[in-house]
Amino acid sequence: MRNDSDHDRSGAEPGPPPHAQPLLPIEARRAGAWCAVGLLVAAVLAVGVWLCVELSAAVTPVLLALLGSGLLGPLYRKLVAMRFNRSLAAGLTCAVLMVVVGGAGYVVVTVLVDTGDQIIASLKSAAADLSQHFGTAGNSLSDLATNAKTLASRFGSTAASGLLAGVSIVGQFIAAAVLALLLTFFFLRDSDKALGALHDWAPGGSAPRLERMARRGFESIEGFMRGTTFIALIDALCITVGLLILDVPGALGLGALVFVGAYIPYLGAFISGAVAILVAFADRGVVIALWALGVVVAVQVLEGHVLQPMIQSRTVQMHPAVVMLAITAGASVAGILGMLLSVPLTAAASGVLHELRNHYAAGSGTGSSGPGDTGPDDSPAAPASS
Repeated sequence: MRNDSDHDRSGAEPGPPPHAQPLLPIEARRAGAWCAVGLLVAAVLAVGVWLCVELSAAVTPVLLALLGSGLLGPLYRKLVAMRFNRSLAAGLTCAVLMVVVGGAGYVVVTVLVDTGDQIIASLKSAAADLSQHFGTAGNSLSDLATNAKTLASRFGSTAASGLLAGVSIVGQFIAAAVLALLLTFFFLRDSDKALGALHDWAPGGSAPRLERMARRGFESIEGFMRGTTFIALIDALCITVGLLILDVPGALGLGALVFVGAYIPYLGAFISGAVAILVAFADRGVVIALWALGVVVAVQVLEGHVLQPMIQSRTVQMHPAVVMLAITAGASVAGILGMLLSVPLTAAASGVLHELRNHYAAGSGTGSSGPGDTGPDDSPAAPASS
C-alpha cells in the first residue's frame, strides 16, 4: 500500500492552490489608489495652508521678498555683471525697490485720498440714477458707496483715537516691511548659496532636476511681476489719458485704481473699469459713459491681444479659470493680500509642474527609470545666476 511517504519519495509535488478571485476588479483598485493619493495630497496641502495662516507674520514677508526679488532680479544681475560687489549690488537693488514701491504707494494713496470723495459722490449719484431704472441694483450700489465712505471714516477715527491700536498696526506693518526688505537683500545676495545647498541636500542624482524646477518657478514669478507691473502702468496711463480727454472727474484717482487693480487679473480690471464708467455716467451722462466704456474695452483688448502675448512670458500664461480659482482661494485664506499673492504663487507652481511634465515625458521616451538616471533632460544646469 502506498502511503504519503511513498508519494513524497516519488518526486511529485502538490500543485499550487487555485487563486482566489479578487474582491474588486483591477479598475476599481486603481481608482481607489488614485483616490487615496488625492486625499493624501489634499491633506498635505491643507496642513501647509493652515501652517501658512498660523505663521502669517513670518510667511508674508517671505512671499513679499520673493515678489520683490522677482521684480528687480534682472537689475541685480546686471549690477553683478558690471563687477559690483554682491552685497553692494543687493543693497542698491533694495534701495531701488524702496524708491519704486514707496513712490508708487505714495502717489496712489495721495491721488486716491485727494479724489476719493469726488469718486464716491459720483458713484452715489450714479446709483441714484440707476435706482430709478433698475431699483434694487441702484440701491445696493448706493449702499456700497456709503458703506465704503463710512468704513474709511471709521478706520481713520479709530487710528486717531485708539493710539495703542494704531501704533500696533503701524508697528506690525513696518516690521513686516523691514523684514521683507532684509529677506529680499539676502535672497538676491545668497541665491548661489541656496543653489549650492540644494545640490548638497538633494538625494541621489536629483539635484539638477530640482535646480531646474526651482529656476522655472522663480522665472515664472519674475515674468509675472515684471510683466504685470509694465502692463498695469500702460493700462493706467491709457485709461487716465482717455478719462482726462473725456473730462471725467477724478481721472487721476481712477487711473491709480486701475494700476492697483491690474495686480488682480480679470477681477481687478473689471472692478476698476466699472467704477470709471459709473463715475463718467454720473457726471457726464450716458454719451460720455459710453465713450468711457469704449476706452476701457479698447485698453482691455490691447492688453489681452497685444501686451500679454508680447510682454508676459510663456511660463506664466494660465487659463482664466485657473486664475479665477486661485484668486478665490487666496481671498478665502488671506483676504486682499491673498488675492494679490495667489496668482504669482500659482504661476510658480504651474512652472514647476510644467518642468516635471517635461522631465517625465522625456524620461518615458528614453527609457530612464531610476531616480538617479540622467536622460537628455537631466544634463547639468548652467551656473547659478545671482
